[in-house]
Amino acid sequence: MAILLWSSLASLGTFTQRLPPFLVTAIALAIGALLSIRHIAQWRVPLKTFATGVAGIFGYHCLLFTAFRTAPALEANLLNYLWPLLIVLLSPVFKLGTLRWPHIVASLCGFAGAALIVTKGQLHVPAVLPAGFLFAIAAAFTWACYSLQTRKLPAFPNAAVGGFCLASALLAGLCHLAFEPAILPDSGEWLALLAMGIGPLGLSFFFWNIAMTSADPRQIGAVSYLTPLLSTMMLAATGLGTMNRTSWIAAGLILGGAIMGSLAGRAERD
Repeated sequence: MAILLWSSLASLGTFTQRLPPFLVTAIALAIGALLSIRHIAQWRVPLKTFATGVAGIFGYHCLLFTAFRTAPALEANLLNYLWPLLIVLLSPVFKLGTLRWPHIVASLCGFAGAALIVTKGQLHVPAVLPAGFLFAIAAAFTWACYSLQTRKLPAFPNAAVGGFCLASALLAGLCHLAFEPAILPDSGEWLALLAMGIGPLGLSFFFWNIAMTSADPRQIGAVSYLTPLLSTMMLAATGLGTMNRTSWIAAGLILGGAIMGSLAGRAERD
Protein backbone atom coordinates (compact mmCIF):
# COMPACT_ATOMS: atom_id res chain seq x y z
CA MET A 1 0.00 0.00 0.00
CA ALA A 2 2.84 2.41 0.77
CA ILE A 3 4.44 1.73 -2.61
CA LEU A 4 1.13 2.23 -4.42
CA LEU A 5 0.54 5.52 -2.65
CA TRP A 6 4.07 6.80 -3.30
CA SER A 7 3.59 5.89 -6.96
CA SER A 8 0.77 8.44 -7.17
CA LEU A 9 2.96 11.31 -5.97
CA ALA A 10 4.36 12.21 -9.40
CA SER A 11 0.89 12.39 -10.93
CA LEU A 12 -0.45 14.51 -8.08
CA GLY A 13 2.68 16.65 -8.17
CA THR A 14 1.82 17.85 -11.68
CA PHE A 15 -1.03 19.83 -10.12
CA THR A 16 1.23 21.60 -7.60
CA GLN A 17 4.25 22.47 -9.78
CA ARG A 18 3.64 26.19 -9.20
CA LEU A 19 4.05 25.81 -5.44
CA PRO A 20 7.41 25.76 -3.58
CA PRO A 21 8.37 22.21 -2.45
CA PHE A 22 8.70 22.98 1.27
CA LEU A 23 5.23 24.57 1.25
CA VAL A 24 3.77 21.48 -0.43
CA THR A 25 5.50 19.22 2.09
CA ALA A 26 4.40 21.28 5.08
CA ILE A 27 0.74 21.35 4.08
CA ALA A 28 0.56 17.72 2.96
CA LEU A 29 2.33 16.38 6.06
CA ALA A 30 0.06 18.45 8.31
CA ILE A 31 -2.94 16.88 6.60
CA GLY A 32 -1.32 13.46 6.97
CA ALA A 33 -0.83 14.05 10.70
CA LEU A 34 -4.56 14.67 11.10
CA LEU A 35 -5.26 11.10 9.99
CA SER A 36 -4.34 9.87 13.48
CA ILE A 37 -5.39 12.93 15.47
CA ARG A 38 -8.11 10.95 17.28
CA HIS A 39 -5.30 8.84 18.75
CA ILE A 40 -3.22 11.85 19.77
CA ALA A 41 -2.60 10.32 23.19
CA GLN A 42 -0.51 7.66 21.41
CA TRP A 43 1.74 10.32 19.90
CA ARG A 44 3.62 10.42 23.19
CA VAL A 45 6.67 8.21 22.63
CA PRO A 46 10.25 8.14 23.96
CA LEU A 47 12.45 11.00 22.76
CA LYS A 48 14.71 8.65 20.78
CA THR A 49 11.71 7.23 18.91
CA PHE A 50 10.32 10.71 18.20
CA ALA A 51 13.71 12.02 17.04
CA THR A 52 14.17 9.01 14.74
CA GLY A 53 10.74 9.55 13.16
CA VAL A 54 11.23 13.27 12.57
CA ALA A 55 14.80 12.83 11.32
CA GLY A 56 13.58 10.21 8.88
CA ILE A 57 10.54 11.98 7.47
CA PHE A 58 11.70 15.61 7.57
CA GLY A 59 15.40 14.87 7.06
CA TYR A 60 14.74 12.81 3.94
CA HIS A 61 12.54 15.43 2.28
CA CYS A 62 14.86 18.29 3.24
CA LEU A 63 17.90 16.55 1.75
CA LEU A 64 16.00 15.50 -1.37
CA PHE A 65 14.68 19.00 -2.08
CA THR A 66 18.18 20.41 -1.57
CA ALA A 67 19.48 17.84 -4.04
CA PHE A 68 16.91 18.87 -6.64
CA ARG A 69 17.89 22.52 -6.18
CA THR A 70 21.64 21.88 -6.53
CA ALA A 71 21.85 19.07 -9.11
CA PRO A 72 20.09 17.99 -12.31
CA ALA A 73 16.71 16.57 -11.25
CA LEU A 74 17.00 13.39 -13.30
CA GLU A 75 20.35 12.29 -11.89
CA ALA A 76 19.37 13.37 -8.36
CA ASN A 77 16.20 11.29 -8.60
CA LEU A 78 18.21 8.28 -9.75
CA LEU A 79 20.59 8.58 -6.78
CA ASN A 80 17.59 8.96 -4.50
CA TYR A 81 16.41 5.53 -5.64
CA LEU A 82 19.45 3.98 -4.03
CA TRP A 83 17.37 3.73 -0.82
CA PRO A 84 15.76 0.35 -1.61
CA LEU A 85 19.20 -1.09 -2.39
CA LEU A 86 20.59 0.44 0.81
CA ILE A 87 17.78 -1.12 2.85
CA VAL A 88 18.93 -4.52 1.61
CA LEU A 89 22.67 -3.88 1.95
CA LEU A 90 22.41 -2.27 5.41
CA SER A 91 20.13 -4.93 6.90
CA PRO A 92 23.11 -6.92 8.30
CA VAL A 93 24.55 -3.68 9.77
CA PHE A 94 21.32 -3.25 11.75
CA LYS A 95 21.42 -6.99 12.58
CA LEU A 96 18.20 -7.65 10.68
CA GLY A 97 19.30 -10.75 8.78
CA THR A 98 22.24 -11.99 6.78
CA LEU A 99 22.80 -10.92 3.21
CA ARG A 100 22.62 -13.68 0.60
CA TRP A 101 23.39 -13.45 -3.10
CA PRO A 102 19.71 -13.62 -4.23
CA HIS A 103 18.99 -10.49 -2.16
CA ILE A 104 21.92 -8.65 -3.77
CA VAL A 105 21.03 -9.74 -7.31
CA ALA A 106 17.36 -8.86 -6.77
CA SER A 107 18.28 -5.38 -5.53
CA LEU A 108 20.73 -4.75 -8.38
CA CYS A 109 18.09 -5.81 -10.93
CA GLY A 110 15.64 -3.44 -9.29
CA PHE A 111 18.12 -0.58 -9.29
CA ALA A 112 19.00 -1.20 -12.95
CA GLY A 113 15.32 -1.07 -13.82
CA ALA A 114 14.81 2.08 -11.76
CA ALA A 115 17.79 3.67 -13.51
CA LEU A 116 16.24 2.98 -16.93
CA ILE A 117 12.87 4.34 -15.79
CA VAL A 118 14.33 7.53 -14.36
CA THR A 119 16.92 8.22 -17.08
CA LYS A 120 15.01 6.74 -20.04
CA GLY A 121 18.33 5.18 -21.00
CA GLN A 122 20.03 8.56 -21.45
CA LEU A 123 22.24 9.35 -18.47
CA HIS A 124 24.75 12.17 -18.94
CA VAL A 125 27.38 12.47 -16.20
CA PRO A 126 28.86 15.99 -16.04
CA ALA A 127 32.63 16.51 -15.93
CA VAL A 128 32.29 18.23 -12.54
CA LEU A 129 29.83 16.49 -10.25
CA PRO A 130 27.33 18.88 -8.59
CA ALA A 131 27.29 19.02 -4.81
CA GLY A 132 23.61 18.10 -5.05
CA PHE A 133 24.61 14.51 -5.82
CA LEU A 134 25.88 14.23 -2.24
CA PHE A 135 22.56 15.50 -0.92
CA ALA A 136 20.70 12.94 -3.03
CA ILE A 137 22.88 10.11 -1.70
CA ALA A 138 22.45 11.45 1.84
CA ALA A 139 18.67 11.43 1.32
CA ALA A 140 18.79 7.79 0.22
CA PHE A 141 20.89 6.85 3.27
CA THR A 142 18.54 8.80 5.56
CA TRP A 143 15.42 6.98 4.38
CA ALA A 144 17.09 3.57 4.45
CA CYS A 145 18.49 4.09 7.96
CA TYR A 146 15.19 5.47 9.25
CA SER A 147 13.32 2.50 7.81
CA LEU A 148 15.68 -0.03 9.39
CA GLN A 149 16.00 1.82 12.70
CA THR A 150 12.23 1.75 13.29
CA ARG A 151 12.52 -2.02 13.57
CA LYS A 152 15.22 -1.68 16.25
CA LEU A 153 13.28 0.76 18.41
CA PRO A 154 11.06 -0.40 21.28
CA ALA A 155 7.54 -1.10 20.02
CA PHE A 156 5.45 2.06 19.64
CA PRO A 157 1.86 2.72 18.45
CA ASN A 158 1.50 3.13 14.70
CA ALA A 159 -0.58 6.26 15.38
CA ALA A 160 2.61 7.94 16.66
CA VAL A 161 3.65 8.38 13.02
CA GLY A 162 1.12 11.22 13.00
CA GLY A 163 3.25 13.05 15.54
CA PHE A 164 6.33 12.53 13.35
CA CYS A 165 4.40 14.00 10.41
CA LEU A 166 3.19 17.04 12.36
CA ALA A 167 6.68 17.90 13.68
CA SER A 168 8.10 17.42 10.17
CA ALA A 169 5.35 19.66 8.77
CA LEU A 170 6.29 22.42 11.23
CA LEU A 171 9.97 22.17 10.28
CA ALA A 172 9.09 22.20 6.56
CA GLY A 173 6.93 25.26 7.21
CA LEU A 174 9.86 27.05 8.83
CA CYS A 175 12.05 26.15 5.83
CA HIS A 176 9.36 27.56 3.53
CA LEU A 177 9.25 30.84 5.45
CA ALA A 178 13.04 31.08 5.45
CA PHE A 179 13.92 30.03 1.91
CA GLU A 180 10.86 30.20 -0.36
CA PRO A 181 8.53 32.92 -1.68
CA ALA A 182 5.10 33.22 -0.11
CA ILE A 183 2.48 31.72 -2.43
CA LEU A 184 -1.13 30.82 -1.69
CA PRO A 185 -2.54 27.65 -3.32
CA ASP A 186 -5.65 28.02 -5.46
CA SER A 187 -8.69 25.74 -5.15
CA GLY A 188 -7.38 23.10 -7.54
CA GLU A 189 -4.00 23.01 -5.79
CA TRP A 190 -5.72 22.63 -2.42
CA LEU A 191 -7.50 19.53 -3.73
CA ALA A 192 -4.18 18.08 -4.92
CA LEU A 193 -2.58 18.89 -1.56
CA LEU A 194 -5.47 17.19 0.23
CA ALA A 195 -4.99 14.08 -1.89
CA MET A 196 -1.24 14.16 -1.21
CA GLY A 197 -1.79 14.54 2.52
CA ILE A 198 -4.20 11.63 2.64
CA GLY A 199 -2.12 9.38 0.37
CA PRO A 200 1.59 9.61 -0.53
CA LEU A 201 2.46 12.02 2.30
CA GLY A 202 0.05 10.61 4.85
CA LEU A 203 -1.27 7.05 4.92
CA SER A 204 1.86 5.80 3.16
CA PHE A 205 4.02 6.50 6.24
CA PHE A 206 1.63 4.56 8.48
CA PHE A 207 1.64 1.61 6.07
CA TRP A 208 5.43 1.82 5.73
CA ASN A 209 5.91 1.71 9.50
CA ILE A 210 3.76 -1.44 9.73
CA ALA A 211 5.73 -3.05 6.90
CA MET A 212 9.17 -2.24 8.29
CA THR A 213 8.33 -3.43 11.80
CA SER A 214 6.73 -6.71 10.76
CA ALA A 215 8.32 -7.94 7.51
CA ASP A 216 11.75 -8.87 6.13
CA PRO A 217 13.50 -5.59 5.19
CA ARG A 218 15.53 -7.34 2.49
CA GLN A 219 12.34 -8.37 0.71
CA ILE A 220 10.83 -4.92 1.22
CA GLY A 221 13.90 -3.31 -0.33
CA ALA A 222 13.62 -5.50 -3.44
CA VAL A 223 9.89 -4.86 -3.84
CA SER A 224 10.30 -1.11 -3.28
CA TYR A 225 11.76 -0.68 -6.76
CA LEU A 226 8.21 -1.07 -8.02
CA THR A 227 7.70 2.58 -7.00
CA PRO A 228 9.29 4.29 -10.05
CA LEU A 229 7.76 1.70 -12.38
CA LEU A 230 4.23 2.12 -11.03
CA SER A 231 4.72 5.90 -10.96
CA THR A 232 5.63 5.91 -14.66
CA MET A 233 2.68 3.65 -15.48
CA MET A 234 0.29 5.95 -13.60
CA LEU A 235 1.64 8.96 -15.50
CA ALA A 236 1.14 7.06 -18.77
CA ALA A 237 -2.40 6.00 -17.81
CA THR A 238 -3.38 9.60 -17.08
CA GLY A 239 -1.80 10.94 -20.28
CA LEU A 240 1.02 12.68 -18.43
CA GLY A 241 3.77 10.34 -19.65
CA THR A 242 4.55 7.44 -21.99
CA MET A 243 5.80 3.87 -21.74
CA ASN A 244 8.39 3.09 -24.44
CA ARG A 245 10.58 0.05 -25.10
CA THR A 246 13.10 1.15 -22.48
CA SER A 247 10.29 1.42 -19.95
CA TRP A 248 9.14 -2.14 -20.60
CA ILE A 249 12.71 -3.48 -20.31
CA ALA A 250 12.94 -1.64 -16.99
CA ALA A 251 9.62 -3.18 -15.97
CA GLY A 252 11.02 -6.66 -16.61
CA LEU A 253 14.13 -5.95 -14.52
CA ILE A 254 12.12 -4.49 -11.64
CA LEU A 255 9.54 -7.26 -11.60
CA GLY A 256 12.26 -9.90 -11.88
CA GLY A 257 14.11 -8.37 -8.96
CA ALA A 258 10.95 -8.14 -6.87
CA ILE A 259 10.06 -11.78 -7.55
CA MET A 260 13.61 -12.95 -6.83
CA GLY A 261 13.69 -11.03 -3.56
CA SER A 262 10.35 -12.47 -2.51
CA LEU A 263 11.36 -16.03 -3.34
CA ALA A 264 14.69 -15.62 -1.53
CA GLY A 265 12.87 -14.64 1.66
CA ARG A 266 10.38 -17.48 1.33
CA ALA A 267 13.14 -20.05 0.78
CA GLU A 268 14.98 -18.76 3.84
CA ARG A 269 11.87 -19.16 6.01
CA ASP A 270 11.30 -22.68 4.71
